[in-house]
Amino acid sequence: MTLHGDTRIDNYYWLRDDERARPDVLEYLHAENAYGKQVMDSQLSLQERLLKEIIDRIPQREVSAPYSKNGFRYRQVYEPGCEYAIYQRQSVLKEEWDEWEILLDANQRAAKSEFYTLGGLGIAPNNQLMAVAEDYLSRRQYGLRFCDLSNGEWYPEILENVTSGFAWSNDSRFVWYVRKHPTTLLPYQVWRHTVGTTAQSDALVYEEKDETFYVSVHKTTSQQFVVIYLSSATTSEVLLLNAELPDAEPVCFLPRRKDHEYSLDHYQHAFYLRSNREGKNFGLYRTVLRDEEQWTTLIPPRHDVMLEGFTLFTDWLVVEERQRGLTSLRQINRKTREVVGIAFDDPAYVTWLAYNPEPETSRLRYGYSSMTTPDTLFELDMDTGERRVIKQQEVKGLDTSCYQSEHLWVTARDGVEVPVSLVYHREHFRQGSNPLLVYGYGSYGESIDADFSASRLSLLNRGFVYAIAHVRGGGELGQQWYEDGKFLCKKNTFNDYLDVCDALLAQGYGDPRLCYGMGGQRRRNADGRGRE
Repeated sequence: MTLHGDTRIDNYYWLRDDERARPDVLEYLHAENAYGKQVMDSQLSLQERLLKEIIDRIPQREVSAPYSKNGFRYRQVYEPGCEYAIYQRQSVLKEEWDEWEILLDANQRAAKSEFYTLGGLGIAPNNQLMAVAEDYLSRRQYGLRFCDLSNGEWYPEILENVTSGFAWSNDSRFVWYVRKHPTTLLPYQVWRHTVGTTAQSDALVYEEKDETFYVSVHKTTSQQFVVIYLSSATTSEVLLLNAELPDAEPVCFLPRRKDHEYSLDHYQHAFYLRSNREGKNFGLYRTVLRDEEQWTTLIPPRHDVMLEGFTLFTDWLVVEERQRGLTSLRQINRKTREVVGIAFDDPAYVTWLAYNPEPETSRLRYGYSSMTTPDTLFELDMDTGERRVIKQQEVKGLDTSCYQSEHLWVTARDGVEVPVSLVYHREHFRQGSNPLLVYGYGSYGESIDADFSASRLSLLNRGFVYAIAHVRGGGELGQQWYEDGKFLCKKNTFNDYLDVCDALLAQGYGDPRLCYGMGGQRRRNADGRGRE
């Protein structure tokens, strides 16, 4: 490629094979795999021992915390020996120990396929129909299928090559979904489907012409609107569909403009918007009209605090924020404007807004995790302040008192302070003698949070110190932190990482002869959080 008179040659471009069919590419990959196996064969017994350790920490049967929505409780159950979840529900009028109705056994759905992923499951407002998005190809090309829950019969139609997201109409007759481009596989079209009819009779609602924008759909908290969300790396736009009027045309809430990102929700006859129009770290606004001049500021943008999300309740507004590398939650009384922060104990941790589908309650569900605390789901009564644990990840054999976590700041070579989260086994820590593994990423504004990992225990129990360098290019310290690690500033990402390694070794967190590095984009959970 030649640009501005500079010719660059990618010596590995020949390995691109979108169809995964070129003999020379496949032969090379097989050779690399064979070489990797040969190198690691001497460690086979250790690999098997580590795998057994990790598996032994996982409970044989796992049941998720039930949540209530539209008159039913929902949960997921993993039975012993099963790879996939069983999705269940029961009426809220029953006791939780009563019988549960099986909506979908993903193990049965996957039984005849080499690959299977359930991308989405949604119950219609009438509680009689179910839509599921399933991938049998391992390319996130989902097929949308429909089931009549009154008799367990599946409708004949399958909507192919779609995303995992969809939205039901309020009368339960229609579904809005997103099709992917047949060549690029980018989500680009919104269609309306009438349940019980063929895909050929579906109606095109919207088509995105700009390939830099992604398309998704979801419903607002009020259930009054279906949101068509259009987003690129730096710009977004929202179109609205009336969920009561399936034939309605989409209405643009606010036209896209360069570098303006916004998202919205609707509840109690008003729109609530997270927008960066007045600051990189986003503010929160309220309006009853689509006129931008009518926006009322609820939370202004702040230089040192990133507004990451919000959830609406009848009497409360809850915001998720990030400051000095750590997340936090605040509850705001919508009548009195009283603000209450939710306190946390660990020096390095992550908290997040959990799934709260029913706004007519004072009970907030939120998640919490630290490098020494397994994922925990709390329920907080915002009226009384009473808090209880709904569910905590079970890790067999875990004694949390054996581990110590710390949150440090390292001065990089240009004087910038870089946050570091680390954890180690108390009994195995020896100043300057431990093997040290430093994880770093620093791209796309993604925050690498200091959460719990059961598999990581196998390292800590062998004396490793595990550290996360929250380098520039990530989102831990807001939008500017991301921008200071991209494009011409990308070198800051690598300098930060090296400076963190040097500082940790100088402070005795590891042996210089036993310092290891690891990095890469972490996979996402269903709740949006990263995992190693």
